[in-house]
Order: sequence, then C-alpha cells, then structure tokens
Amino acid sequence: MKIAIVGTGYVGLVSGACFAEVGADVTCVDIDRVKIDGLLKGEIPIYEPGLDDLVRRNSEAGRLHFTTDLAECIDEVEMVFCAVGTPPGEDGSADLRYVEAVARDFGRLINRYCIFVTKSTVPVGTSAIVRAAIEEELDKRGVDVDFEVASNPEFLKEGAAIKDFMSPDRVVIGIESPRARQLMERLYRPFLLNNFRVIFMDIPSAEMTKYAANAMLATRISFMNDIANLCELVGADASMVRKGIGADARIGNKFLYPGCGYGGSCFPKDVKALATTGRSHGYRMAIIEAVEEVNERQKAIVFDKLLRGLGSLTGKKVAVWGLAFKPETDDMRCAPATVVVERLLAAGATVSVYDPVAMNEARKIFADKVDYARDMYDAAIDADAIALVTEWKQFRMPSWRVIACAMRGNLVVDGRNIYDSDELAEAGLRYVGIGR
Repeated sequence: MKIAIVGTGYVGLVSGACFAEVGADVTCVDIDRVKIDGLLKGEIPIYEPGLDDLVRRNSEAGRLHFTTDLAECIDEVEMVFCAVGTPPGEDGSADLRYVEAVARDFGRLINRYCIFVTKSTVPVGTSAIVRAAIEEELDKRGVDVDFEVASNPEFLKEGAAIKDFMSPDRVVIGIESPRARQLMERLYRPFLLNNFRVIFMDIPSAEMTKYAANAMLATRISFMNDIANLCELVGADASMVRKGIGADARIGNKFLYPGCGYGGSCFPKDVKALATTGRSHGYRMAIIEAVEEVNERQKAIVFDKLLRGLGSLTGKKVAVWGLAFKPETDDMRCAPATVVVERLLAAGATVSVYDPVAMNEARKIFADKVDYARDMYDAAIDADAIALVTEWKQFRMPSWRVIACAMRGNLVVDGRNIYDSDELAEAGLRYVGIGR
C-alpha cells in the first residue's frame, strides 16, 4: 500500500517510518529543502530514541522516500496524511493555515480517488474547512475527482513515540464511508493482527477525542500540582497522597506526580485551543481554563523556592539540571526550564545549565546568557543552589558528597520529587521538594 505524509516534523516522520516498518510504501513530503536533503543523507532533524535506525533501515529497503513535491507521488498513493503543525494563534486557537495549504495542494494535484487524512491536531470542524479547500481547487481546475476526508489523530509521547506507534493503546479513525474504512483497515491491518484497538467513529468525534484526551491528562497534572501546593501549607506529603488516591481503581496513579508543570508542543497548545473552541461556541470551559492557569503558575514554583531558599538571587549561581520539557527528548517548547532560567537571569543570578540532549536547543533560546556545562557535576561547581527541572535517568543517582564538595552553597530544589531528602541531608545539603 502506498501513502504520502506531508510534514516531516515529529508526527510525520515518526508515522512515516513506522508505517514503512510494517510494509507500507511511504513518501514523506516537506517544503523545507534543507530538511529533505538532510533526510536523504540519513540526517534526522529531531531527537527521538530509535528513530534514526528506523529511518535508515526503511530508506535502504526502498519503503521510505523523501521529496519536496507532492506531485511526484500523488498519482501512486491511496491516501495523503497531513501532519503539518497547528501552532496557537494570538487568541489561543489552532492556526490552520498549513493544514489548509496542504489541502489546497491535494485539490490541485489529485487525478483519481484518494483520501485526505488529517493527522495534525485540529479543532472540531476542520474537516469541513479541508473539504471546502479541496473542492475549491478542483472547481478551479474544472474537474470532478472523487475524494474523501478522514481524521486519524496521533497519541504519541515524545521519547517513546516509536513504541507508542507500533504498540498503541488505541488507534482513533474518523471516516465518512465504508470505502474509506476499508482502506484505513488495510493500512492498519498489521496492528489489528496484534489485537490493538482501532476505533472508528465520525470525523468530529475523532477531532474532539484528541483534544479531550490531552486536556484530561493536563487536568490530572494540574490537579495534583494544586493538591501538592496545599499539602505544603497544611503539612501533608503529596507523594503519600498520590499513593493513597492512586490506589483507587477509578483514579489510578498515572499523571498524578506533583512537579513544576507540563510543557511541550501538545498539552499547552491543545488546552488553549480547546478553551478557545468553547468560547467560540458560547461556552466557557471553566475547568480547562483553570488547568492552564494552574500550570502557568506551577512553572514558576522552582524559581519561587530558589528565591525563598537563598533570600536574594543577585550574584548567586544556580545550576539547572534538565532543560527539555520531559526526558528522552530535546524539545524545549513551553518547557518549565525556560521559565526558571529566564526568571533567574532577570533576578540577577548566574545560571549554569545541563541537559543530556537539549543543549543545542538551549543555545538557540538562551544564546550567551547562560553557561553551558559539560555534565551535571560541571554545572554544580561553585553553585549556590541546584534546580532539578527535568527528571532524566542520568540525574537520578548523583554522588551527593561530590556535589556538596563542588558547590559553594547547599540548596537543592527538586522540581520532580525524585530525590530522598534524608540522603541529601547526610551529604550536608538542604532539600526542597514539591508538596512535601
């Protein structure tokens, strides 16, 4: 089966490589010539564990191709996936200009039946916009070509995207006809063979499912962070509370870890977009708006604890461990670390940063405003305080006695609650966590 995927960002490249891995013939399309040239040379533009091997293996096998021109493959493929970005606009709504541009290219180029599948995260009603754009381009050509639209939102976690794609909890597909369902079933047959759940539904429901899923997960995070902040005030331990409520099967223990807020390309954008969708229909999503408010406040909590612990930050050196919004990625979009670093700099502190994979991304954001350490120990030299922001595995078991000797001060702010306060105390360090 031959398919095309437009957009070679995180969603498009991972999806394309994984579809090729199960036997599909995939052409990945992107207007960025530099990116495509790099992919043709085996250069992967994003960090995702295992993706470089997957791309190389399927490229060498002749199942994965790269081009800047959809016209090169449009007459051979049975469906075109749209995986371009939908960044937030000024009002928080999803910017659909890139999705619409792909739809118009599709309408200008198709000559036989084909399915336009939206994989980008888009608000409810986008399918109508896509259909109208395609039909307009067909009318301009004066041709009548049969096509369909479908929705197939992704649920990939950065850092575990390949596993998520190959062994999904579920696959959600919005379709309008038995014909489209049949083709999507053919494409996803390798996953059906392993009894993975493929859930077919109408397109608006599929579009809403993605937003609702991300909003629910974001809600759990913000809820637990709110509880953690109250725990500090009343003398309770949020870690114990998490265990207590997580033991309830109706609640479970996932996404209930207190910390310094969520970031990334999905949760912040999708929460904003869902709230905006509600307002556009005359309905206020009060819970969703509160989730965003709590998270924005939580991103500053590490800075607040550093300020309280040091009294003044002027002339103080702070080591920041972890810059990506989560482990196993170099993605720093909306990352809590950026808030922490920027506030530290504004307060007059010197900042030394270290992240196992996000240092290049950090240089794009901070330029020469911070010091870039070789490792976690280098960052700690002469530091008055350490702030753990991203819980990389490499940070889990440092030699605290070595750290204590290297530091000028003794404050450690644990933004993810991964350390044992007694262990740090034995090394002569002051421990401050979240909700404890």
